[in-house]
Amino acid sequence: MNISLDEAMRTGRQITQKQSQTKNTFGFKWSKRETYESEAMRKKAKAWLYERYCDNKPERLARWLAGGKKTILDAGCGSGFSGLLFFGTHLRDYDYICMDISEAVHLAKKRFKEMDYSGKFIQADITHAPLSEKSVDLIFSEGVLHHTDSTEQSLKNLTKLLKTGGRFLFYVYAKKAVIREFTDDYIRKEISRFTDKKAWEALKPITRLGMELGKIKGKITIAQDIPLLGIKKGKYDVQRFIYWNICKMYFDKTLNFEEMNHINFDWFRPLNCQRHTPEEIRKWCTEAGLRIEHMNIQESGITVVAEKIKP
Repeated sequence: MNISLDEAMRTGRQITQKQSQTKNTFGFKWSKRETYESEAMRKKAKAWLYERYCDNKPERLARWLAGGKKTILDAGCGSGFSGLLFFGTHLRDYDYICMDISEAVHLAKKRFKEMDYSGKFIQADITHAPLSEKSVDLIFSEGVLHHTDSTEQSLKNLTKLLKTGGRFLFYVYAKKAVIREFTDDYIRKEISRFTDKKAWEALKPITRLGMELGKIKGKITIAQDIPLLGIKKGKYDVQRFIYWNICKMYFDKTLNFEEMNHINFDWFRPLNCQRHTPEEIRKWCTEAGLRIEHMNIQESGITVVAEKIKP
């Protein structure tokens, strides 16, 4: 099943300018396959998925999928990167629907075929998904809800697609320290006037700075919390202190330069990039009729596994 964006939006509803820019951003980013398909990148991403969703216990995923053939919706699938890593060979046993607002969904279809997995691929806005209510057993939305016009509304609209007893697995960005929030939004605004290609290039000096900071072996100790700046006490190496509290300049010695720039582009380029608190997420889940089974809170974001308990 392949449904065009125009057909999926047959009601005539138009997406906003911010959502249109975000759509184009991810179409561009996922097209750069060489920046995320290395063994190092895939290994790191897969480990982080299982850490956050399953506490490093893969049997949890098997338990969530038990009980016969199920329908899984990958809401905001991009090129299928996270879904392929997380579900792996389980994909052969279930009806898997890849949905994304960007053209990356066509790349997802290609990548699934390359790995001999089948699925259904729909280019559509997940906030108004062209699926019936209560038709899905599990929704997986890895780092996507915060890239819509409203994380809250996207969460609540998608929950309507879940059957009672179904599960919603999602990850959203967490709010950061005061200076980091300001700096990130400043950079995001500055590169918004660029083309995707130019924005990619404009972020390279930031990526290089992150790499230079990563070479510094010294530690910095914050003796007590600094509430006015949103900085938490602790011992940090220099790069990570700046990363969490001043400006995102991703660094990982196991990745190459283009892979690190990919991660920085993913953060800075989309205009729709909401950040949230655990309290907000708990509130919205309750209002949507979801019972949170598991919540993993990290400085980067909030990962949730929730069961739909209300019809």
